Amino acid sequence: MRRLLAVGLLAVAACSSGGGPRGPERELPETLAVTSPAFPPDGAIPTRYTCSGEEVSPPLAWSKVPEGAAELALVVDDPDAPGGTYVHWVVVHLAPARDRLAEGAVPAGATQLRNSAGKAAWAGPCPPGGPVHHYRFTVYALGRRVEVAADAEPADSVAAIEAAATARGRLVGTFSR
Repeated sequence: MRRLLAVGLLAVAACSSGGGPRGPERELPETLAVTSPAFPPDGAIPTRYTCSGEEVSPPLAWSKVPEGAAELALVVDDPDAPGGTYVHWVVVHLAPARDRLAEGAVPAGATQLRNSAGKAAWAGPCPPGGPVHHYRFTVYALGRRVEVAADAEPADSVAAIEAAATARGRLVGTFSR
């Protein structure tokens, strides 16, 4: 029983910690349109994409990438996490001609960076019980290639992306347990 309780507490800690305060977002033109065939804007993220389901990344699509973008980056985060903004996924080096990501896929040439769980992978929504959390799927157009160390903290990766960004677009989905 103690082992089960300890495992349960670790699971809750993993879902609710690892965030941290992030500074205010940089002001950027919101010109990209980001959508998902899996859920509507401000709609519920299907369980399949969360820690309560198969925990695969949802399919995403975007349009209106500004001309001259050197690359694209994707950041998925939860600003409602109890310990501060929790970063679920960071993907850089997406080709600017790319206009979508398939479910559970990272395209060749793209790089996943560490999330708040310490892994270079998708970490599906996994909030503690309570109110609905809002998950921001933000696609950034970057004016230059961003170089971030593989072991960088998620907040540092996001800061480097925002510093190189010329525009962004965002899709927000919700989830609660």
